[in-house]
Amino acid sequence: MSEALKRQAAEAAMGEIREGQRIGLGTGSTAKHFVDLLGAKVAEGFQCVCVPTSEQTAAQARGLGIPLTTLEEIDALDVTVDGTDEIDNAFQLIKGGGGALLREKIVAAASGRMVVIADVSKRVETLGAFPLPVEINPFGQAATARAIREVMAEFGAEGGLAPRRKPDGDNFMTDGGHLILDASFGRISDAQALSKALLDIPGVVQHGLFLNLCQEAYLAGPEGVIRLSAIRS
Repeated sequence: MSEALKRQAAEAAMGEIREGQRIGLGTGSTAKHFVDLLGAKVAEGFQCVCVPTSEQTAAQARGLGIPLTTLEEIDALDVTVDGTDEIDNAFQLIKGGGGALLREKIVAAASGRMVVIADVSKRVETLGAFPLPVEINPFGQAATARAIREVMAEFGAEGGLAPRRKPDGDNFMTDGGHLILDASFGRISDAQALSKALLDIPGVVQHGLFLNLCQEAYLAGPEGVIRLSAIRS
């Protein structure tokens, strides 16, 4: 049921895409459906150029014949379509469950609009039930983890901090060669303040709080797809 809902959300978001656009391609199980749908459209002659947010997405897009570029070759995108792990009513997100949060945030910030696709279970009143991914530099990781725990205590985190592991038990490494620590807050009452506190830690590269980036969301549920917009007309 969940995969069917993800695909429905991706299909709805295809309505946001226009000929000739520069498109950011997200990472994860929901974004994968969007890339598949875009690939089918490209095969029919649709013109676009895309920037993938991970090596995994890049490989998928190349296999479908989707033209790719980089943010070194172009400095701005028209729209990015990506999934999310949580979205609240203020269009604040937690992302990074797939481990691509740094590139996802760079691509989203370079885009005129960010459109989120997800199933309705990702909609929450308050962020934080999903562990917040924090991407860190491997150098000094113990000191960085200690500083993150101090911030967690300051913000009343209900859970602990755990290194992201691969199925074989080795550390998960991002495409950029960084580690990810998953911080279980339970509830995040002030996402803006938490964002700043985490980014003030020297070893933190980025975190999975996506604030002031998402403008629209398509959320699929048993009764269909709902479209949410942060844009006020």
